Amino acid sequence: MEWQAATPLLFAAVIGFGHAFEADHLLAVSSIVTRRRHWRQAALDGIWWGLGHTSTILVVGLLLIVGRVSFDIDIFDRLEALVGLMLIGLGLWRLYDFRRQRDQPAARDDAQQPHMAYGVGLVHGLAGSGAIVVLVMSKLSSIAESLAFLLIFGIGSVVGMWLAASLFSLPFSKRLNATAWLQWGLGILSSVLCIGYGAWIVWEKAGFAG
Repeated sequence: MEWQAATPLLFAAVIGFGHAFEADHLLAVSSIVTRRRHWRQAALDGIWWGLGHTSTILVVGLLLIVGRVSFDIDIFDRLEALVGLMLIGLGLWRLYDFRRQRDQPAARDDAQQPHMAYGVGLVHGLAGSGAIVVLVMSKLSSIAESLAFLLIFGIGSVVGMWLAASLFSLPFSKRLNATAWLQWGLGILSSVLCIGYGAWIVWEKAGFAG
């Protein structure tokens, strides 16, 4: 019985951690951490992303648990189009930023800007994750279990994105600063992938694909 009670919480930790490594999440965070010279700065970006993601999940979950609000799961699928638009915007912004750095080499900004990573996390939490929360909440029997699921899912996503951001920042660390062509190539590649994948999401989720 104890194992059965713990199963939803273990599931929450696993899907929260794994959720951070989905393609749209990785592309978004890669566009942010390419500005960083040190993995610790990128890791903080990952933490802020995870906190933003968790904030939205908590709001949706509390509306379900406390407010007894019902959601049509299809709405979360439609909200994925917002993620696509955000990815396009991030990719374009990063390409512009690369050009600015080329014209002004000192323009690279290592100052922490948590609002960007936090905002990206908020949008991601509003989209695909909402459907997961709605489905799981419908299966849990108590408010305590539901709140514990939300908390552990959030912690899992924060840890997962912290790790992902740290790993993605390594090619842009100080050790590779001397290899400018590699940094530029990887940065431009991640930006183009971000734009392309975002456009595909918009095409699929906004109903253009039929």
